[in-house]
Amino acid sequence: MSKPDASEAVLSACALRARGLSLGWMGRTERVLASGIELELRPGEVGVLIGPNGSGKSTLLRTLMGLLPPLAGEVRLCGSDVTRLSVEERSRRAASVFTDRYDSGYFSVFDIVAFGRYPYTDARGRLSDYDRVAVHEAIAAVGLESFSERLFSELSDGERQKALIARAVAQDCPLLVLDEPTAFLDAPARVEVFHLARSLAREKNKALVVSTHDIDHALRFADKLWLMDGAHRFREGAPEDLATGGQIGRAFDGSGFRFDLASGSFKSILLAAPLAVSIENGTGPSRIWTERLVERLGLEAARPGERADAIASVAIEDSPGGTLFAIRPAGSDAMIEAASYEELADALRKLSIDLHIKTN
Repeated sequence: MSKPDASEAVLSACALRARGLSLGWMGRTERVLASGIELELRPGEVGVLIGPNGSGKSTLLRTLMGLLPPLAGEVRLCGSDVTRLSVEERSRRAASVFTDRYDSGYFSVFDIVAFGRYPYTDARGRLSDYDRVAVHEAIAAVGLESFSERLFSELSDGERQKALIARAVAQDCPLLVLDEPTAFLDAPARVEVFHLARSLAREKNKALVVSTHDIDHALRFADKLWLMDGAHRFREGAPEDLATGGQIGRAFDGSGFRFDLASGSFKSILLAAPLAVSIENGTGPSRIWTERLVERLGLEAARPGERADAIASVAIEDSPGGTLFAIRPAGSDAMIEAASYEELADALRKLSIDLHIKTN
């Protein structure tokens, strides 16, 4: 048998592994929050942890990082039992970014990122030339080269989050743990953080753990999805398996909304037999956005012939100048044309109001 090359050896390594893990709190009486947890993550992979509030996500992360002792089972960081590692040894194996607000004083971005080098500096925290190179490389990895000398306090929320991730990168560990890294961020910044996590995994061969409430991005970016449900049950699998297997729906579905497999997102549940609109044709973005508009109006988006009581049918025509709509009210040969989604919404809203007046 030939000897595996270096790349195969790296892929066979496991940055994080838990076996038979029980987590909770110790006191006069032991309180078990979750038990029987089995998971693993390899270099180059992104593991995303999701779950409802109170399901135990933060407790799981802190146990994996060695900040809380496991009640049973074991956690291994890069092959070693986390409970047997000193603080210094743990800091060389795993770096974390938690959601705590950061008091930056008058520190620059470079200063904040340089704190990540503390496991390698002397007692006075002096940076060597190598440390300085590592800091600059970490800042470049998150795209903040032009912000190096700017005060951390002057950054936007998204830029601050990048700087804190750079600090973890500068710590030069096989494992990075990001707890709610997209909290307080706008939509573009959230996407950017997930792209950054994936690029760090792929290009730097890091193992990334990301805890988030953003299920849409979790499904898009996770190599492995870790799910803690409201009953503190843990599931690990490919995002597609947990979605199609119903675990995500069972964990998050509420009285007014449900996880929709067709779109991979949550939709409101329309109660009391809503009025319907039949969408006759269209594919791709135009049909998806038409369905979203119909549902936003409190109507049901139906397929042709699916609802005999549909108040109208809508035909979609995509043209170089935009999307056009032909609306035919039920029981009428008249045709209403709409040249934008706004006009479509106005027409359907008027039909709904007119029908309500006639039936009441």
